[in-house]
Amino acid sequence: MKTIIFAVAGYNLAETGRHIEIAKACKDLFQIIFISYGGKFESLIEEAGFTLKRMEPRLTEKQLHHVRKALSGETLNTVGYFTAQEMAPRVENEIKFFQEIKPACVLTGWCQSVMISARVAKVPFINVLHSTSVTEYYEAGLQTWPDRSNFTFLHWFISEEQLNKWGSKLVLKLKLPAKPFNILAKKYGLPEFNNFIEVLEGDYTLLADIPEWVGLSQIRPNLHYIGPLPLRLNTQIPREIIEMPKDKPIVYFAMGSSGKPRLIAEIIEGFRDKSYRVIAPVASHIKDIHLDIPSNVLVTDFLPAHKVNPMADISVIHGGQNTVMNACLSGTPIVGVGMHVEQQANLDACVRKGFAIRLNKKRVTAAAVLDAIDKLLHDAKAKQEVNKFKDELSQWDGPNNAAQFLEKTFGE
Repeated sequence: MKTIIFAVAGYNLAETGRHIEIAKACKDLFQIIFISYGGKFESLIEEAGFTLKRMEPRLTEKQLHHVRKALSGETLNTVGYFTAQEMAPRVENEIKFFQEIKPACVLTGWCQSVMISARVAKVPFINVLHSTSVTEYYEAGLQTWPDRSNFTFLHWFISEEQLNKWGSKLVLKLKLPAKPFNILAKKYGLPEFNNFIEVLEGDYTLLADIPEWVGLSQIRPNLHYIGPLPLRLNTQIPREIIEMPKDKPIVYFAMGSSGKPRLIAEIIEGFRDKSYRVIAPVASHIKDIHLDIPSNVLVTDFLPAHKVNPMADISVIHGGQNTVMNACLSGTPIVGVGMHVEQQANLDACVRKGFAIRLNKKRVTAAAVLDAIDKLLHDAKAKQEVNKFKDELSQWDGPNNAAQFLEKTFGE
């Protein structure tokens, strides 16, 4: 039986979860090895029964802090998690490991050093992305201008539509975000990357969504829609949630691995005395903030979103791929605050489909979030549109579709 390697960013819940779901569907088809450099979600891999190789050098607390800032969109380069110097020893160790194991392929999402090592070792490299992170999305001019740089004066000179098209083209021309990878590519004799999207896209790219989500007119043959990959945490729903009264609308407030603590705290405070109840799995984000939790808000640690989100009437989320897909599969209209451009894009796709409101991260207030919730709670059309998309999504089995692709392409 051939071996496949899942290289995950163990500090990212959605990233780790996506690959665990694929691995579950592949466990009878391949030998499976996970690799990771650290992060609190590594434990989920072993809990799911898979072999985990903890790679060296391990991520330091300083590096994890930088990654958290990047995930929250608080760094100048939101995709620049590591320098070439930091990735260099990882690349060396990965190459040796790949030569030892001789995997049929390696899958990743954001384990960035693998994007170099797999190419050097000539191991087929598969990235699990989504329609908002590939070349075709930017060629279509769909990426909106980053919230943090969306200054009012820009609109004195250029329309929003023109600004978005110009920004999309810029992403495909800008080499700077790919600089650390080009330093390593030159060292190993790889072709230079023209932009960061080229770094991301592998020999094959699996899209964890469906054609109807973004509506790209055409994609290249090495891109494959597989459907959503929501993490299905095998944990119990807390009794407080099960017994939560259904006398008022329920809001599901989740910010994944990339929420901004102060903003989360302000939104929670804004829920006070509102005529709905709130389930908020954001405890890890506000653990260092003194906060008087309103009586209508239940703050918890991470929850099995696929079980809890469907209990809600509205989802207030950050726009991460898994969080968005869980909301759509739950049939809940979305109020979103994207922490960085990828999350903006995911939310924009839902806005275009008519069941979401995206708020500008730079200007958002708790009052604006509450107003958006109230608006969507009374928007029958939004509920109709999200249920329509839910039905379309439900026809796709992401993990099994990924497994079928892997078996067909790399199996015995």
